[in-house]
Amino acid sequence: MRALVLALSLTMPLGAFAQDRGSILADTVNAHILPGYSALSEATEALAATAQADCDPTSTTLRTAFHTAFDDWISISHLRFGPSEAEDRAFALAFWPDTKGFTPKALTGLISTEDTAIQSTEAFAETSVAGRGFFALELMLYDPQFSQLGSEDYRCALIQAMAKDINLNASAIDADWEGYAANLTSPGEASPYRSENEAMQELYKALITGLEFTAETRLGRPMGTFDRPRPKRAEARRSERSLRHVELSLTALRDLAARLSADHPDIATDLDDAFTAAIERAQSLDDPAFEAVATAQGRFRIEALQQSIKDVRAIASTELGPTLGISAGFNSLDGD
Repeated sequence: MRALVLALSLTMPLGAFAQDRGSILADTVNAHILPGYSALSEATEALAATAQADCDPTSTTLRTAFHTAFDDWISISHLRFGPSEAEDRAFALAFWPDTKGFTPKALTGLISTEDTAIQSTEAFAETSVAGRGFFALELMLYDPQFSQLGSEDYRCALIQAMAKDINLNASAIDADWEGYAANLTSPGEASPYRSENEAMQELYKALITGLEFTAETRLGRPMGTFDRPRPKRAEARRSERSLRHVELSLTALRDLAARLSADHPDIATDLDDAFTAAIERAQSLDDPAFEAVATAQGRFRIEALQQSIKDVRAIASTELGPTLGISAGFNSLDGD
């Protein structure tokens, strides 16, 4: 039966399988998007309060608050549209990959000159996104090059400014989503999405792009080439979060996929099985920062994980996309 559906989807016009998507859109917004941003806002508020009370980079309390908030960001980081893109908020929260090393440069500049921008939330928000957000804070907490650079008082104030800035951005996204949600649940002339089909495509794009980013960037960057692996390019390697980001992303994307495929049980099962296989493969790795990519055996295991994520994407592209009436030629990375 599924094969017949797929065959028809390749020959029938886009939208041929269009249905009343209102319930799926409402469910995704109310059960996936809004709770995710609410959790991020609460966790970053706790992070800011913790940093204000204890700015010691080795503090277990501060590091725990950092990890909790970072977890919540990764779990909704695939939703790169709407309020998260306003005022470069997503980049201000997570400037990565940093291919040119802008974050170390930005931090060095702030600390070496004791830049007074950290004394004002407005002024700090105007500084480079490379020196703000979770990845900059990670360096301040986990990299001795920065956790011991300059004066202790300035480093403390910088950590507090970073944590507060993270919370301000997260809270702004959360607040704006309360109003933006209607654009997805009630698309039309007053919305960026003219129809439920367009709203559904935005969510489908988030799913596909999230899978691509995890496979090609989170895993692809540290893998490098067989002759030249690049483990130091792993995401958040200093805090040993690289593998955790893959697991968190896959878990969040599995939830999104389940909601988008709710009207198609066969496809939902295929996706869930593929996600389960990928997550279990990730959980079987004992390599939190992907250091083993430098060995042949370690690389093969990460390649297998990467392929399992590509398998999920293939199902989403060949089964879910056509069934939803979304063009097979859709390019998620280009945003088309």
